[in-house]
Amino acid sequence: MSALAAYGGLFLAAFLAATLVPAQSEAVLASLLAIDHYSPALLILVAGIGNVLGSVVNWLIGRGIERYRAARWFPVSTKSLERAGYWYRRYGWWSLLLSWLPIIGDPLTLAAGIMREPFLRFLLVVTIAKFARYIALAAAVLQWL
Repeated sequence: MSALAAYGGLFLAAFLAATLVPAQSEAVLASLLAIDHYSPALLILVAGIGNVLGSVVNWLIGRGIERYRAARWFPVSTKSLERAGYWYRRYGWWSLLLSWLPIIGDPLTLAAGIMREPFLRFLLVVTIAKFARYIALAAAVLQWL
């Protein structure tokens, strides 16, 4: 596999995993780390950037959700959106530290857009959360190998 395909595939998987599209970036990262042909730091950087950019898409959708919420294609159930809104109202921007979690993380980033979270704070907190997850995963995989 070429390096461009490996890094590009990881970026795409991480981007999609952070959006409301169901995808799995952790398995891709772990596989590429196990191959041992690629720089772990660069893999973490590519996955982190892709994942953060996917969350930015969610934030942008949240900013304009009222226009799209009734659309048939809208991928978030009302229940998930209400749950994320509850957490966001209860814990505020601190809840974005959980943006890396499956199931609730993506709706939290969407809720941040709905709640008009300032973009720079959103970006900082989500970046910390997403990169911390990938660093922990990489450390675990590399320790196990």
